[in-house]
Amino acid sequence: MKLVIMGIVNKKPKSIEVTLSSKPEQQQEEEEVEADVGLQLKVNFTEKAVQRNARMGGKWGPAENTLSFFPFAPGEAFKMEIVCEHQQFRILVDGQPLCGFTHRLSQLASLTSLRVFGDLQLTKVA
Repeated sequence: MKLVIMGIVNKKPKSIEVTLSSKPEQQQEEEEVEADVGLQLKVNFTEKAVQRNARMGGKWGPAENTLSFFPFAPGEAFKMEIVCEHQQFRILVDGQPLCGFTHRLSQLASLTSLRVFGDLQLTKVA
């Protein structure tokens, strides 16, 4: 499975968040149940960091922050690819490998909801 997210970063960005979860956010609020999150990416422009994490059984695991470079720039377009491999999610930005995130959930097929929000104009999701 591969997800492609394309967008343009706002001129004065603070953050962008991408979440792959087992239920849509609206359902969570109504049922007061926290969905499992297989991958949460938090792009922080102030710290020039991309934090990765997962939530299982209502509990967040340890966050991962290591990056070789920060590919996002204010006012610039980007193409993010999230590739689901056997043992990890591989994240690429503009064709360059950004990071990996080892699967923490065993039921990857339960991840049916994608949420992208923050300081961007979303142009394509495929």
